[in-house]
Amino acid sequence: MRWVVTGGVGFIGFHLCRAIAARGDDVVIADDFSDAPYPRAWKERNQRDLEEELGSRIRVTRACVTDRDAMRAAYEGAEGVVHLAGLAGVRPSFRAPARYARVNVEGTATTLEVARELGVKRYLFASSSSVYGNSTPLPAREDAPAIVPESPYAATKRGAELVASAIAKIAPELPITALRFFTVYGPRQRPEMAITLFMNAVLAGEPITVFGDGSMRRDFTHIDDIVRGILGAMEKAPPGFRAYNLGSGAPIRLDALVEAIGQAAGKPVNVKRDVVPPGDVDATFADVTRAREELGYAPRVALVDGLATVRAWVSRSV
Repeated sequence: MRWVVTGGVGFIGFHLCRAIAARGDDVVIADDFSDAPYPRAWKERNQRDLEEELGSRIRVTRACVTDRDAMRAAYEGAEGVVHLAGLAGVRPSFRAPARYARVNVEGTATTLEVARELGVKRYLFASSSSVYGNSTPLPAREDAPAIVPESPYAATKRGAELVASAIAKIAPELPITALRFFTVYGPRQRPEMAITLFMNAVLAGEPITVFGDGSMRRDFTHIDDIVRGILGAMEKAPPGFRAYNLGSGAPIRLDALVEAIGQAAGKPVNVKRDVVPPGDVDATFADVTRAREELGYAPRVALVDGLATVRAWVSRSV
């Protein structure tokens, strides 16, 4: 098969493209190489590494997901689309809500509309645990209400889901799959994300800033588990709109994470405290029953092992 992966030179996209090519499929990456929130230089490094490793199994094109003509060109001959491109980050979304809405909602609508027009057989897209906010009972289930987003970012991800769900009503034969990722970490993670940010600082002997009293909980999920979940959805997701949680199902307190990072780094951690910024939720906790039963999803990477992969990557990248 030929798959289009939007945002394919980003963190999740890099690992997914390698996995798709390893199955023997071809990959077309459509990415605009924007510099926020993921550094352009990191994306360009990911492109070089992918092209060196995968050769003719991969093709990279610079294109924005809101550009219909560019998407039509990228989709030529493709049987499936994994739409990962978008603007990430809760806190930056408060500074540019209109831009987030355009890229995340309009970009999803555009990529899905073109997929329908060209007869693509499967369409998957990146959603987020952020859609649950603070009002959804935990562990969060896909059929629970997700109606009170805490940030513009969360609102755009939920908005993209609603658009996709509405389109599915006139395309019931097309699998349209929303993948709600829970705090993904691992090698090549965006540098401002907590685990990579903290690991870099601890290894350098610098202080880290922890928001709040350390009681916030996050369902940290290693990239290897996320990729396995996406591959499962690529093969098994049913026709129509369907959302799936991809998480570890084992949330950890922020103060316990800091301690684990210190142990993985083999160094003491100097913690500074700050107030919790707007948009941060109290906890994320995935119920992965649906993904397990329908996609065969089973998270395998324990936090201690996942942190070891981050330390190895950070040490290599310094």
